[in-house]
Amino acid sequence: MQSGLQSTERTGSGGLFTVGNPITHWSVRAVKQVDYEVRLEEGLLDLGNRAIIEDVADGDHARRLVVVDSVVEELYGARIRAYFEHHGVECRVLVLEDGEPAKDLRQVQEVIKSLDGFGIDRRREPVIAIGGGVLMDIVGFAASIYRRATPWIRIPTTLIGLVDAGVGAKTGVNNDGHKNRVGTYFPADRTLLDRTFLTTLDERHISNGLAEILKIALIKDERLFGLLEEHGARLLAERLQSPADGAADAAVEVVERAIHGMLEELQPNLWEKVLERVVDYGHSFSPVIEMHALPELLHGEAVAIDMALTTVIAEQRGLVTSEERRRILSVMTGLGLPSWHELCTPKLLVPALRDTVRHRDGQQRLPLPHGIGSAVFVNDLTEDELESASQLLADLHWGDAR
Repeated sequence: MQSGLQSTERTGSGGLFTVGNPITHWSVRAVKQVDYEVRLEEGLLDLGNRAIIEDVADGDHARRLVVVDSVVEELYGARIRAYFEHHGVECRVLVLEDGEPAKDLRQVQEVIKSLDGFGIDRRREPVIAIGGGVLMDIVGFAASIYRRATPWIRIPTTLIGLVDAGVGAKTGVNNDGHKNRVGTYFPADRTLLDRTFLTTLDERHISNGLAEILKIALIKDERLFGLLEEHGARLLAERLQSPADGAADAAVEVVERAIHGMLEELQPNLWEKVLERVVDYGHSFSPVIEMHALPELLHGEAVAIDMALTTVIAEQRGLVTSEERRRILSVMTGLGLPSWHELCTPKLLVPALRDTVRHRDGQQRLPLPHGIGSAVFVNDLTEDELESASQLLADLHWGDAR
């Protein structure tokens, strides 16, 4: 039968092709267009700013389900409700638990229940997510599966949301002890980034986001690394706000370069058809470290530990010099990030690498820094190398501690 199909003329147009007469085989080809916007916009909750509801025409009876995390509810809940009331938009607010331990299917079901209860129209009443990276992932996943696709708008309120979780296409939740094991690719129609939200973050959560900025610097942007090296401590203390004295605004350039660098890598490969992704740097061992350390480590802290480990591996392979390694670890310290954890041992790292190999379709595809500002991929990291690097990293940590 197969040979008969091969010898029969294939006809068709417009993406639908047939084989045989009578037809015995149909082939469908379609291209899904992806078009989403990421925009820096300060003062989103100011009553005069219509960016959040810019698609609502005067006189419309508009309705929005707004999903926030518990931290945002405490800090901004009253302003959010006042904003929608001012613009005459009927609003229901759903409050979800905050933090990585709550990032699970149970929370997704809560969003779906509220979507049903509020009774949103399928296409013209986008869900609005206002919160951290965890909330972005939960709401995005729920929106992607509710009626097989419901539009949504995301407004990240943390630095990691601004530069990482809030700009790509991935959604997902943790499951059965595994990081982001269940998820989809479903970018928000519009992402609005407001740096003024960062003023209410504590320094640790600023550091958490700076880890993802450092990732972009190390694998593709030496200029960005230089900015972090020179201004990192001040950016952390000032929460990446613009200086009041009108001095050169490193914060603006750092945020802009981080977002642009991330999107530059994601745009050609949104669905991860190509598995060699430099933005996976810092994400080979960190998922397992993070999940085993919960709730002790934040996501960016686990990523920083992964980057420190792989920097040492790169040094052992001659890809970075000892001076470059010193500078990298020094910048981590200046950004308030850890470079070692007691879980960073072969007992955990070896199975973590094996899980990464399964995730990357049977190969390591491990990004390593090549100097500062570029990266290479390797597929031949050995368990002995991993053990040696983890021991050296521990020695560096305890040596610095003394």
